[in-house]
Amino acid sequence: MQFFFEVLVGGLLAGVMYSLVALSFVLIYKASGIFNFAQGSLVLFGALTYVSLVERGLSAWLAFALTLAALVLIAVATGRLVLRPLVNRPPIVLFMATLGLSLIQEGAAQLIWGAQVHGLDIGIDDKPLHLAGVMVSRLDLFAAATAGVLVLALSQLARWSRFGLALRAIADDPLAAFAVGIRLPRVWAIVWALAGFVSLVAGLLWGARLGVQFSLSLIVLKALPVLIIGGFSSIGGAIAGGLLVGAAEKLAEVYVGAIVGDGIENWFPYLLAMLFLLVRPVGLFGERAVERV
Repeated sequence: MQFFFEVLVGGLLAGVMYSLVALSFVLIYKASGIFNFAQGSLVLFGALTYVSLVERGLSAWLAFALTLAALVLIAVATGRLVLRPLVNRPPIVLFMATLGLSLIQEGAAQLIWGAQVHGLDIGIDDKPLHLAGVMVSRLDLFAAATAGVLVLALSQLARWSRFGLALRAIADDPLAAFAVGIRLPRVWAIVWALAGFVSLVAGLLWGARLGVQFSLSLIVLKALPVLIIGGFSSIGGAIAGGLLVGAAEKLAEVYVGAIVGDGIENWFPYLLAMLFLLVRPVGLFGERAVERV
């Protein structure tokens, strides 16, 4: 039973970090209806820029500030110059646009900073910590706590602030929101800036855990089952979906993997997401689209 709880806690801690990545997708999707596939490359760009600046002698806080400014600028420019003009285009056009942006951002990161792998030290020793008889990684605990605080803060911001009210109005009906005086460009700019900030934090946490390498951009693939299970338009769904995916993949790897073979952790979340698509396509907290015919 102790081993079961260790596996479960490890999965939940990883799930909080999945929720952090998924949250940036939810914010953009709620504001514009666009699934930004380039968010993964933005995570990579942020982590690579930060660690490269630190290696060149800048202090951690200055490197963080400069990287945050760069990511916010990139995110806002992407939303304003590329994706916003394509809001009413078919979904395949939006998908190809964000896929192209992802490749461009990865190429720019390689051109500016090179393609070598970097180690990222955020000042937390990755040593086991015993809590109530359960062994937990200090780094995973710190990363999950940081991600959890950020997810909670953004969810409360979206729920109780005027910005959150405007975001929900835009998600329900952009034209009606514009008609009652909500400034869509300002809300979109704030959303993209928040997405850039979330991408930087996610990049640093995942970079400290896995190393800063170009496979870090594939973290976007981990967010897909989270979004499918939780719902593309729900912040609460991103949290619930991340916890469910994190716990399920770890438990499946330990208990089911022993029967069917190793590596189940890599594909089990997608099997779970496929089952949700068959039973509840909108996810746990997603809302069904109602259209007049």
